[in-house]
Amino acid sequence: MTQYDDVDFTPIQALTEGEVITHSPVRDIRLASGKVLALITLDNGRDHTRPNTLGPATLTEFGETLDALRARATAGEIHAVGVTGKQYILAAGADLSDITKVGSKDNARLIAQLGHKVLGKLGDLGVPSFTFVNGLALGGGLEIALNSTYRTVDASAAAIALPEVFLGIIPGWGGAYLLPNLIGIENALEVVISNPLKQNRMLKPQQAFDYGIVDAIFPAANFLEDSLGWADAVLGGKKVDRKNEPGKIERAVKWPVAVKMARGMLESKIGTVPKSPYAALELLDKAKSGTKAEGFAREDEALAELVTGDQFAASMYAFDLVQKRAKRPVGAPDKALAKKVTKVGVIGAGLMASQFALLFVRKLQVPVLITDLDQARVDKGVAYIHDEIGKLEAKGRLDGDSANKLRALVTGTTDKSLYADCDFVIEAVFEEVGVKQAVFGEIEQYIAEDAILATNTSSLSVEEIGAKLAHPGRLVGFHFFNPVAVMPLIEIVTTPRTADAALSTAFVVAKGLGKNAVLTADAPGFVVNRLLAKVMGEAARAVYEGTPVADVEKAFGPLGLPMGPFQLIDLVGWKVAAHVQDTMVRAFPERFYANENFHALAELTEVVEKDKGGRVTGFSKAAEKLLKGHVGQEPASDETILARVQDGLAQEIRIMLDEGVVPEVEDIDLCLILGAGWPFIDGGASPYLDREGASERVFGDTFHHPVIRGIGA
Repeated sequence: MTQYDDVDFTPIQALTEGEVITHSPVRDIRLASGKVLALITLDNGRDHTRPNTLGPATLTEFGETLDALRARATAGEIHAVGVTGKQYILAAGADLSDITKVGSKDNARLIAQLGHKVLGKLGDLGVPSFTFVNGLALGGGLEIALNSTYRTVDASAAAIALPEVFLGIIPGWGGAYLLPNLIGIENALEVVISNPLKQNRMLKPQQAFDYGIVDAIFPAANFLEDSLGWADAVLGGKKVDRKNEPGKIERAVKWPVAVKMARGMLESKIGTVPKSPYAALELLDKAKSGTKAEGFAREDEALAELVTGDQFAASMYAFDLVQKRAKRPVGAPDKALAKKVTKVGVIGAGLMASQFALLFVRKLQVPVLITDLDQARVDKGVAYIHDEIGKLEAKGRLDGDSANKLRALVTGTTDKSLYADCDFVIEAVFEEVGVKQAVFGEIEQYIAEDAILATNTSSLSVEEIGAKLAHPGRLVGFHFFNPVAVMPLIEIVTTPRTADAALSTAFVVAKGLGKNAVLTADAPGFVVNRLLAKVMGEAARAVYEGTPVADVEKAFGPLGLPMGPFQLIDLVGWKVAAHVQDTMVRAFPERFYANENFHALAELTEVVEKDKGGRVTGFSKAAEKLLKGHVGQEPASDETILARVQDGLAQEIRIMLDEGVVPEVEDIDLCLILGAGWPFIDGGASPYLDREGASERVFGDTFHHPVIRGIGA
C-alpha cells in the first residue's frame, strides 16, 4: 500500500485528449544465467525528433504494465524488470504541451501524485528493476531511472538532466528526494539548481556516472547487450560499488552547510524573485531525513503550487518561443535564395573580430581571412585564434587533426585584394559610421557582385553605413552579443534596400553558427540595445538625482535580470554604453536619458566597486570625485525607480511594435530572453509588464490577450 492507492485520478483524464502516448510494450529476455528479465521499451511511435514524453495516459498505461509485471514476479515467472527507450531516447519528461489545460491546483497535485504513484512502482516490484538509459533522459525520464534499483547509461546519450528549475518548477516525480540521497547534497545541488540556472546546462553520460547517478556506463555499439550482461551479474550477486551508499552520505554537518551556501549563492546571483530555485532548495534540504513517502508528498505540494503560478505560465510561453519561434524565424526569406558561403572575410583583427573568426571557422569549417591596418595586429589576431583552438584541443573538445585543420583554415593579411573570393564579409571595426563606410568602400572594389557584406553595428543605421556602396542591397546587419561564442542571439537587420539574397544568406549563416536569428528593422538600437538603453538610462537618471548606486541596483531587482544595470554597464563596457546612450538620445531625446558624465566616467580604469559575488556596491573613489557637483540631492524611492523603468519599457515596446521594428511582440520577448538574459520566469518583458500593470498605465491595454497568468487555486 502507498499513500496514492486511494487517490481518485478521474479529474485529470480529460488532459489525455490529444496526448501523444508513449507506450510500454514488454518482451522477455532470457539472460545467460537462465534468469528472465522483462524489458519495457518506451516508444511513442515517432522518430527521434518527437521524444517520448510522460502524459497522464502514458503514465496510466506504464502503471498497468508495471502492475502486470509485479504479478508475474510474485508468480516467479520473471527475475527482474528493465526499462529502456526507443532509439536515442529514454524520455524527455512530462508532456508539458497541454499543461495550461490543467485547470486547477488540485489537478496539478493529481498530476504530481500520478507520477509518484506510477514511477514509485519501480521500487516495489518484488524483483530488482533496472533502467538502461539509452539516450536522452530529462526530468521525468531521469526520474524513471532514479526510482529504479539500478541504472546503466549509453556513453553516447545526448543529455541527462533535471531541468525543471529552468522552467519555473521542481523535479516532482521523486528527483528532489531520491537524487540527494543517491549522490549527496553537493552533487544534487549542482544537478537540480546550478545547472538549470546556467542556461539549462545538461550532463554528459560520463558526468552522470562520475556523480554516481548511474551505476555503469557502456559504449553505444553494444549498450543493451552489455547492460543485460551487467544486470545478469548483479542478479547473480555481483556487488555494485556505489560512490555514495546511503550510509556514506554525511548529513549532520555538510548537508546544512551546503544548503546554506547555495542559498547565499542564489540570493547573490538571482535575487529572491524566482520561486522554483528556492522551492527546490527547500526540498533538497528536507530530503536529508524522513521517509520516501514524506519526500514525495512534499514534492506533490511544491509542484502543485508552482505549476499553477504566474512564473510557470510565463516560463512555458518563453520555452515555446525558444523551442519553436526561434527555430522558424518570422520574416526570413526562402533559404533557397541564400548564397553558398565557401569563404568568410572578417574586417579587423582585434578581440571582437578574432572571436568572430574563431566562431566562423569552428562552426562553418571554411577558410576565414582576417585583415587589419598593419601586420602586427593581424599576427596578434591569428595567434589569438590559434591559441583558442589549442585550448579546445587541450580540453578534449577537438582532436589533434581537427585542431590542425582549423588552424590551417585561418589566415591573416593586410592585402585587401585577398577578399576577392570571399562570399560573406563581416566588419568588426570602430563603432562610427564613417569608419564603417570607408572599410566597406575599400573592400567592395575587390569582392564579387553577389558577395554579402555584414555589419556588426550595435546601434548605428545599417542603411547609412551602406549609403556609399555601389551595391547597397548586399549589406545586412548581423549583430552579435557578447560573449560571441556563448550568447545565442543574432539580430539580423534589414533595410529598405537589403536584397532577399543577402537576408537569406544571413539567416542561413546564423543557423550554421548555431545561433538563433531574429529579423529586425533598421531602427536605432534595434531591439535589445534599445530596451537595455532604457534600463540603463533610468538607472543613470536615479543616480544623478542623488540615489546611491547600490540602492538603484536593488530597485531593479524585481525585473529579475541576471545582473543590475550598473553591473551590466560594467560588463559591456562604459564606452560602449555611453555610445549606445548617445545614439538613443539623438534618435529619441524626449524618451531616453543620457548624461555628459557618461563619457568622462568611461575614461576611468575603474568606475564601480563590487563585492565577491560581482554585485555593484558603489562608485570607485575616482568616479565619486568626477561626479562631485553633478549629482542632485533628491534620491528616488525603489518604487519610483521601478515604476519608471516598467512604464518606460512598456511605452518603448508599444512604439517599436507600432513602428514595425519587429513583426510581433513575441520577437521582442525572444530577443530579450536570448540577448539580454531576461528570465524565463518573466516570459520576457511583455508578459511581465502586463502582469505588473505597466501596459495598462501607459497605453490602456495589454500586450497579450488574455494576460499570461497562472491558473491559481
